[in-house]
Amino acid sequence: MDNELFEKTPIPRAYMTLAIPVVLSMMVTLVYNTVDTYFIAHTGNTSMVAGVAIATPVFTVMIALGDIFGLGGSSVISRLYGQGRYDDGRRLSVFCFWGAVLTGVIVIVLGLVFRGPILAMLGADSSTWEYASQFYTLIIIGSPFIIVSMTPTNLLRTEGFATPSAIGSIAGTLINICLNPLFIHVLGWGAAGSAGATVIANICTDAYYIWFLLKRSRNLSIDPRLMFLGRRLDITRHETGGILAIGIPASVTNLMQSLGIVMVNLFLLPYGNDAVAAMGIALKIVMIAIMILVAFAFGGQPLTGYNYGAGNMPRLRALLRFAYSFLAILALAMTALLIAFAHPLMGFFSTDAHIVELGAGMLRVQLLSTVCVAIVLVTTCTFQSAGKAIGALLLSISRQGVMLAITLFAGRALAGYHGVIAAQAMADLLTAILAVILFVVLLPEVRKHTETR
Repeated sequence: MDNELFEKTPIPRAYMTLAIPVVLSMMVTLVYNTVDTYFIAHTGNTSMVAGVAIATPVFTVMIALGDIFGLGGSSVISRLYGQGRYDDGRRLSVFCFWGAVLTGVIVIVLGLVFRGPILAMLGADSSTWEYASQFYTLIIIGSPFIIVSMTPTNLLRTEGFATPSAIGSIAGTLINICLNPLFIHVLGWGAAGSAGATVIANICTDAYYIWFLLKRSRNLSIDPRLMFLGRRLDITRHETGGILAIGIPASVTNLMQSLGIVMVNLFLLPYGNDAVAAMGIALKIVMIAIMILVAFAFGGQPLTGYNYGAGNMPRLRALLRFAYSFLAILALAMTALLIAFAHPLMGFFSTDAHIVELGAGMLRVQLLSTVCVAIVLVTTCTFQSAGKAIGALLLSISRQGVMLAITLFAGRALAGYHGVIAAQAMADLLTAILAVILFVVLLPEVRKHTETR
């Protein structure tokens, strides 16, 4: 455990030490998502492309389930480390690992038993069913490996191992990128090949993390014996509740991203397919900026949790001041850059002049609220780190959930098409205001410290 990093290293350096590896991992994942789409699309089989797209939300759900134990566990464990309770942190790390394994097994059983109804609910029809089923079945079978991989990648950062955490994630992504063309094109496995590459990559990632936990980590473990006191399970309801209370809102955040896109598309459908296509491309570009902000925000989460657990309010306050300032400046810089290159960026994804023109305007509007997103992300991470489950949950369901639904209905009623386009930006602004209010209400100890300085 690198206590020096958490307690004494200058905040900008400590923050970047933990955050940069997460950012690099996120960038590699973004590259993979683009490459994966490229290889599937270049089969020339539109039914396969649609089938994989239909089944892909199942993979998103697994990532969300993994976040319950990864982000929920890292929040609780980082606070325990701040209090010097390393044995408790080790015990709960074992619970998180095997909880993820058990969840994966349950997903296999339920996913295979209800495969037909689930595929039908996702929208698979006679033309896409075969490909959607191929992708879905292999992903479901590999669910324990996918879900488990999300646990060590978050827990390792609580011990200061940000670089090894990123190595596991990046290595898995690179393996996936290499196997995709081999399985899809050379071996001709199509949709099944894409899913198979994903599962094998996660198996390799898990193997690396297990090796690291066994050989290098001093305060984390996967030894199931640590969960038991004699024959009795030595995990209290309070401890599991603490993990789930933070982990579930964290997983909801991932699910809300998909829900938000669905809602925007539904509201744009009356204005034509070109509007839906243009918004789809614009949101892909915006997502690049958002994911970079997410990586920087969550990268510093162990530092926040440790100092909150230790009761080191002066360092926590300085840390939050740095996080808010840095992410706001970064958001402004990315906003200016992406707005300046809105047309070329849209043109990279589409050769249709009308879609490019529509999308460039949409992109500029979506980017206006990037600073608000930065505020929401830092506040959400702070709530998760401090164990403020209510605040984390409210923000998780707001930006691309409740607030977006409100602004979509209001925007359409007041300004029609332009109101729908501006809905996400308005939802970001309202959620940022909510974040500030919740911070004042739920973290009075930080505010009181500031008032007495």
